[in-house]
Amino acid sequence: MALRIFNVLGRQKQDFEPLHPGRVNLYVCGPTVYDHAHIGHAKSYTNFDVIVRYLRFSGYDVLYVQNITDVGHMLDTGEDRILKKATQLQAVPMQIVETYARSYFSDMDALGVQRPDISPRASGHIPEQIQMIETLIEKGHAYVSEGSVYFDVTTAPEYGKLSNRRVEELEAGTREAVREDKRHPEDFALWKRAEPEHILRWDSPWGVGFPGWHIECSAMAKKYLGDTFDIHGGGVDNIFPHNESEIVQSECANDAEFARYWMLVGSLEIDGVKMSKSLNNFLPIKDALKLYRPEVIRLFMLSSHYSSPINYSAEALKAAQAGWERLYGPVRLARQMQASAPAGDESGGFRERLAQAEADFRAVMDDDFNAPKALAALQELTRDVNTLLNSGQAVSRAILEAIDAAYLRLGGEVLGVIPAQDSAGSDGQREAGLIQVLIELRKQARKNKNFAESDRIRDELARLGVTLEDRSDGTVWRVN
Repeated sequence: MALRIFNVLGRQKQDFEPLHPGRVNLYVCGPTVYDHAHIGHAKSYTNFDVIVRYLRFSGYDVLYVQNITDVGHMLDTGEDRILKKATQLQAVPMQIVETYARSYFSDMDALGVQRPDISPRASGHIPEQIQMIETLIEKGHAYVSEGSVYFDVTTAPEYGKLSNRRVEELEAGTREAVREDKRHPEDFALWKRAEPEHILRWDSPWGVGFPGWHIECSAMAKKYLGDTFDIHGGGVDNIFPHNESEIVQSECANDAEFARYWMLVGSLEIDGVKMSKSLNNFLPIKDALKLYRPEVIRLFMLSSHYSSPINYSAEALKAAQAGWERLYGPVRLARQMQASAPAGDESGGFRERLAQAEADFRAVMDDDFNAPKALAALQELTRDVNTLLNSGQAVSRAILEAIDAAYLRLGGEVLGVIPAQDSAGSDGQREAGLIQVLIELRKQARKNKNFAESDRIRDELARLGVTLEDRSDGTVWRVN
């Protein structure tokens, strides 16, 4: 089955055909680094992490670019987000940028979100932005007004094609205060004149100023991926005006299609409202990681299709915790059983079951990266693995290793919800090691007929939520 993607540009599912066979060029709008990332960001970037992982799993050579916005992203009040934070903390803007960019990457690392191949910053690409603006002016798509430069939307009939809005339908002042220096209320800024108190400022042919938010993505995408590339990703809340502005200014400047496939991620919501710093209804990723394992947070984010919203609640995370334990339980058990398992490769057809699970997994991931159905395929496999491991029959080490490998390939390499067995230094690995030590102490107590001590160890572990099961092939454990 060919990989199919729902292309927001055109609102239909299409076979994916990259510009260059075997290679995918992907651009995703990155964070504005003026505060710590919250779990709404985790949803967006976990979803794209799985998309990139699966493309690579499928054999594509992926070049993944995700920008860092460190200038030009304005609040509805007209204030620069980073400048506002710098004023609040009595810091210089680049101090804010460095602090929160490092925090963002630290959070993504902790969640198992693999880093982009290139993470360009807007402030590091001012020349490219100025050059694109000059091209737009020369072609009659932009004009200078009182030291600022605006894109004239009336020169681009296709403006609004991504969101299906048209200029005549737009209301004056959408997302940006209406200024008297604009020809039309819907025109958007490419370059803004810097007032004397504005710290972030650069020289330009139109005077001292700073770039608009939208031009940065167009300029950086062109620099690293070319005039036309395969996939552009972002959040559905930025479809207008940000993504629309990217498209129109890029295609007018380059006389070429911008991105061929548009993939937009649904928001994370609380009580039906998007999680947002401006609404003060957010949970920082750092706080979420104090409550839940990263794999649990990822599983929660993947329980809804990437394009759909998902509602956050403590109950939903607890359900994800239970779901993750059910999924990881047989993997943990298979790993425990390997040490005492017999040699050989008697499988009773279970290798075929593992192959079928991977085929089912690939089929749903090829259908617009359907992670919830991919998790369901693993859950179906988990039922069969549990039946095998708890059947009382001897299971060979080779089959146990094959089960472990299948979960690591699908649940680990692609979805990032199954930790590797050799994750040295992780809390989970230390926990498993300590439990195994207690099991060995209990085994020695029973051998010495010290049943009171044996029962005490079992009961103390049970009190901590760890159940021991004595089997003919040894003692195994699970977390309740």
